Amino acid sequence: MLFKEIESMPRKKLEELQLERLKKIVNYAYENVPFYKKTFDKIGLKPEHIKTVKDIEKIPFTTKEDLRDSYPYGMFAVPLKKVVRLHASSGTTGRPTVVGYTKRDLNIWSELVARVAFMAGVREEDVAQIAFSYGLFTGAFGLHYGLEKIGATVVPISSGNTERQITIMKDFGSTVLVSTPSYALYMAEVAMEMGVKKEDLKLRLGLFGAEGSTKEMRKEIERLFGINATENYGLSEIIGPGVSGECEEKDGLHIAEDHFLVEVIDPNTGKVLEYGQKGELVITTLTKEAIPLLRYRTRDITSLNPEPCKCGRTLVKMSSVEGRTDDMLIIRGVNVYPSQIESVLMSIKGIGPHYEIVVTKKGYLDELTVNVELADPEVLDEYHKLEELRNLIKNKLRSVIQIDANVKLVEPKSLARFEGKAKRVKDLRNK
Repeated sequence: MLFKEIESMPRKKLEELQLERLKKIVNYAYENVPFYKKTFDKIGLKPEHIKTVKDIEKIPFTTKEDLRDSYPYGMFAVPLKKVVRLHASSGTTGRPTVVGYTKRDLNIWSELVARVAFMAGVREEDVAQIAFSYGLFTGAFGLHYGLEKIGATVVPISSGNTERQITIMKDFGSTVLVSTPSYALYMAEVAMEMGVKKEDLKLRLGLFGAEGSTKEMRKEIERLFGINATENYGLSEIIGPGVSGECEEKDGLHIAEDHFLVEVIDPNTGKVLEYGQKGELVITTLTKEAIPLLRYRTRDITSLNPEPCKCGRTLVKMSSVEGRTDDMLIIRGVNVYPSQIESVLMSIKGIGPHYEIVVTKKGYLDELTVNVELADPEVLDEYHKLEELRNLIKNKLRSVIQIDANVKLVEPKSLARFEGKAKRVKDLRNK
């Protein structure tokens, strides 16, 4: 372990540390962020009312809309002269959320990412190729400095220019790939087109994040590249990557509980759920200087497991994010997550890993269509095989999502590829 004293700390001692830091951050946010002072005063809550960790439930939730309403610097707890880095979300669904970092924040961020990368298996002799886009997006810079802190050699190639990615990967002897899972799939496809086999590469480990992925997708990446694919989690509003990550046991993502206090709530009622129950992840930053966030609703669906890991770490683990409350599709009154569809598709032979989900309206009824690439184009000329495969997919989807879906089998390489976060869902009901 990179930080054994913290990562294997007894639960009681860790909870004492969390309470100490919680009291401090609540008082800090109240004194320095007008939004929190106004929120607390409105309900008559004072920082001194937070006497136990459970008292955090007295604090109202913070949402992404609150951050957008405070654009650009309204949530900052320090003057801009103390902020040494700014990042922001893409703002594709509204105003971007802007986040800032003090020097101390950046040091903590680097340590947290180093912790995640080390527990996944990265060591100082590794050559890590970062195929995230460098810019306002937190992923590339977060992994960059964390990997350097371990002592690994970083190749900051960014995303795009995929043939060059493969050439650099081969020539530089890259051993670690950092990217979105969807881009890793595309890179494997391009490598095959270039005649580069997995045996020609030195890759051994993948650090994948920035978008949700199923175990089935990660297994496919492992098969194509011959690597160990691990998952890490973070979000720019909280800090970026480094909130949690898988160890080599791959039995959940260890959360950095010394810096983040986590809860899982019922997304409809806001009620805090017990360990093991699935709901929306809520995070409170315990050490963030520039932008302290109290009870931030992530919209990500997960569950928590407090049992010690075989690796020796005592930090609570979160399950892989199964979807987002705002990504969930309600089709004919049934809740459908894209991850459910992905899991089904990845388990069926004869189709590729690329797919597209399209939701439309026919009269008053919702219609779900799943476009799936064939692995073998010759199947398009064999009607009976095509129908057998289509019916197999339809039946498996029905058993999982409980509704009928139209399945359209398309030619290989005819669907969109993604160098960043994949956009596989088209909801056209309001168009």
